[in-house]
Amino acid sequence: MELTSIPGVGAKTANALAELDDPETALQNGDVAAVARAPGISTGRAARIVRAAIRERHDDPGGFAATGRARELHREALELLKARTVTKYGGARLETLYPSGSESRIEEVRELTERALERTVSESVTAALADVEPLSEPTDVRVRDRCLATQDAETYAEAREAVPELSVELVDDARKLSELARGYATVIALDEAFVGATIDGDVQVEPTALESPVSVVPERTLSFFAENRDRIRAAVAVHREAGLEADCDLKALEVALSQLETDGTVQGGEELERLQQAVDGLDTAVNEAEQLANSRLREAIEQQDVTIEGTDLLSLVERGAGVDSLLQRELADEYEQAVAEARDALVEAIELRDTEALARRAFGETPTYPVVHDEEVISRLEDELTADRDRLATRTKQELAEELAGLRPVCEQLVADALDLDVELAIARFASDFDCTMPEFGGKGFAIEGGRSPLLDVPFEEVEPVDYAVSGVTLLSGVNSGGKTSTLDLVGLVVTLAHMGLPVPAEEARVERISELHYHAKTQGTLDAGAFESTLREFGELVEDVSADRPVLVLVDELESITEPGASANIMAGILEELGERDATAVFVSHLASEIREAATEEIAVDGIEAVGLENGELRVNRTPVKGTLARSTPELIVEKLAEEGENAAFYRALLEKFEE
Repeated sequence: MELTSIPGVGAKTANALAELDDPETALQNGDVAAVARAPGISTGRAARIVRAAIRERHDDPGGFAATGRARELHREALELLKARTVTKYGGARLETLYPSGSESRIEEVRELTERALERTVSESVTAALADVEPLSEPTDVRVRDRCLATQDAETYAEAREAVPELSVELVDDARKLSELARGYATVIALDEAFVGATIDGDVQVEPTALESPVSVVPERTLSFFAENRDRIRAAVAVHREAGLEADCDLKALEVALSQLETDGTVQGGEELERLQQAVDGLDTAVNEAEQLANSRLREAIEQQDVTIEGTDLLSLVERGAGVDSLLQRELADEYEQAVAEARDALVEAIELRDTEALARRAFGETPTYPVVHDEEVISRLEDELTADRDRLATRTKQELAEELAGLRPVCEQLVADALDLDVELAIARFASDFDCTMPEFGGKGFAIEGGRSPLLDVPFEEVEPVDYAVSGVTLLSGVNSGGKTSTLDLVGLVVTLAHMGLPVPAEEARVERISELHYHAKTQGTLDAGAFESTLREFGELVEDVSADRPVLVLVDELESITEPGASANIMAGILEELGERDATAVFVSHLASEIREAATEEIAVDGIEAVGLENGELRVNRTPVKGTLARSTPELIVEKLAEEGENAAFYRALLEKFEE
């Protein structure tokens, strides 16, 4: 797929999309989350790109919602669906659904809808979904304790591109490597020329290191999983609660993730913890061992019975007078015992193992008071403990990173499936909340049975069902506030949802596959000359474009408000006749149905939403249009009611006759 062939995708956006591992597949699958991982692409922008790519794939020119009100219906339908998602991604993914005249696109979404309608919505799945988010790439991974080194400029450039997390250094020879090793815990040499060379410091010669970045910089993988750990765990919970299939052992994945902290550090087990504690506690342990030795030796000196009083001897010792000879002569055994206790205490305090022999050399054999540790020995001990710790930590990182790197595609799929489930469950909730069914395509016009609009400002369960079918051009008449506009909205919504591939709020529904929906909402007030001309031009273009190859549905609400009633009736009669000649389907709501029929040269069907009477000043209406009926107006009903009440009946009957003329 040529990325710039997608409408709205220029060179800059195409370059950003090219940064993805597989942008074509992401666009093919409508994966908004994957597209949003491209540099500088927001979730909303990703949804628009995906929608454009879908249109390109289905050779869909767009423009199904051809008027402002038709576009509003699409937006209102989307908002009803998005209100039933749990994740932010779910809402963005639903933005890729749009009404289309493309049969392949409609069928593609219908397959999604059929899967969705088989889903069971549960609170446990909803709760698990709340913590699922699209995976993200960490952007601040830098490793400062190791570097790469090479003699070759080409290898240098390759390494910088392949492993940006590490510093890469150019060196001339082994001596330069040794100098470099003094500033880094580990240096990884990339040249075969260094194999077998004697180099001071922790220098690892690995000519093939760039082929395995996980072993060179395990932090890359670990940072990704650390940043996304909770999202992956949430996706695992969704799979368990929803019974979704997974391509891995979920328990093993959880165990691997449990070894990783949110900052990217790895829980290395008892041995790494021991070494870390040894490094952290070395100074304290040495000081405590030293104090123990001095305490024991002080007690021995105070209790010692020699040629001088013990207290006097202690005074001499503390002043440094003949300490070594006095201790050697009088307290050799006591010193040896005190130092032995100190050595044991040091080894035990930091749980030394391989470095125990070195640690015991921290306190010398020659008696001295006060006892003082050998700083050089302790420094070497600290270096060895630190090196052991770092080697084990690196090995632990590498092992976990290698395990997790193999699971990354699986985790990406786990999260993607969980997010897609949110979309499916939103559709399932929509269908359940509004008693929806899958519409059929075929025939001419539309036929709706038991349709109820969720767009009304009343609880859905209180909405009266409507049956309505039209093929051809029809006038819809009815009393004020009788439900004419809401009927148009219902028809427009059903047709829009059907062409989105979604279920519709009706017991049964059949719709003609059309190319465009033209819904002209009621105009507020009479239009000025310019606006009136513009409106007529719109209808002129519409009529000219309608054909058997380009079927449309036209819904118009009280077009008579654009100008004077007489002129409006003539204009609407002409428009309906032209649409009828082109075998279009149209419903015009009008209070001038009678006048329009009189102005027309061809028979125009009229349906009516009838009021069945007045009760306590309120209209009682049959919301389902009656075929072939010109509905009576509200004034006529009021006059009829007054005529039946008896008082001044003759006057009201005379008025009533005027309506019948």
